[in-house]
Amino acid sequence: MGSSAQFLNPSAAAQRLGVSAKALRLYEQRGLVVPSRSPAGWRAYGPDEMARAAEVVALRGLGFSLAQVARVLGDDPRGLEPALAAHQATLEERIRQLSGAAEKVRGLRAGLVQGKSPTVKELVGVLGPASEFSVSFDLPWPWGGERFELNDVRPLNYIIGPLGSGKTRLAKRLAETLPNAVFLGLDRLEHGCATALAQRDADPALKSRVDQTLAWLVEDGATASDVLVALLVGLEFDSAAIVVVDTVEQGLDQAAQQALIAYLRRRGLGGRPLFLLTRSSAILDLAAVSAEEAIILCPANHSPPTRVAPYPGAPGYEAVATCLASPEVRARTEGVIAWRPQVA
Repeated sequence: MGSSAQFLNPSAAAQRLGVSAKALRLYEQRGLVVPSRSPAGWRAYGPDEMARAAEVVALRGLGFSLAQVARVLGDDPRGLEPALAAHQATLEERIRQLSGAAEKVRGLRAGLVQGKSPTVKELVGVLGPASEFSVSFDLPWPWGGERFELNDVRPLNYIIGPLGSGKTRLAKRLAETLPNAVFLGLDRLEHGCATALAQRDADPALKSRVDQTLAWLVEDGATASDVLVALLVGLEFDSAAIVVVDTVEQGLDQAAQQALIAYLRRRGLGGRPLFLLTRSSAILDLAAVSAEEAIILCPANHSPPTRVAPYPGAPGYEAVATCLASPEVRARTEGVIAWRPQVA
């Protein structure tokens, strides 16, 4: 190794690249970036490793799977066309949104000329497209009927809370109240996922969409399984529906969870909103949450659900972090219910 000042530890390297440390470790596991080692054996990223990592991050930004990134880095163009087509669609959606934002600014300027000052809400609305979706309802038990409002629904929404916090009831009420929404429950896994598999096989168009998505996930490191297929059937069944998914990570290993959330982020812009109940740190990586995502916390004390910003020190952040666990820990504790002895 050269001067230590030229080398970064994984945390600093990830911060400079704009990705999470988990993502950087995943690139290493797939052989895309090989960090140097310090004399003490610690990972270190020098100029060459950072340059390669930046290429990987840029290619991931184009929507490429990890396998596609590896092929591109190896001068193999296979599979580029559909990935580039998907990225083109994303760019066109951004152009549409930017055009809308420019029109908003034009209207505000015209109002100023006429002596009309814009409201704070109008100014904030310039920063991004207003969501087509909002929802308001009285909270079910275990709450006390308080009014719950969710405005500016993001493309990707996480619902999280400790056991017994009411998050599943909140999710079901969201599915009942939002327009054209469906609740994808854990019954998708019953009888070896037979219902979902039969549904896929009976609909050629659905099967084509599921197979295409599954192929991308497998290239990104997931292992094909009936559990994953059942989830994809629910997600792909109605392209216009808002989908609320109960425990999205159920039955999926870490590699499948990482591939799945990368795919859902890739398709998020301009797509219909998704609500994911989760307690997995592979699904909800707090260091990777973007402006297109939102975290909804159901507190343990049954105070009304609230949005939580993904920053240390933000109200509710520590409660969210406490609810999350790695897939390995979640697998070991699946089905375990906390028990407190009765006091005589």
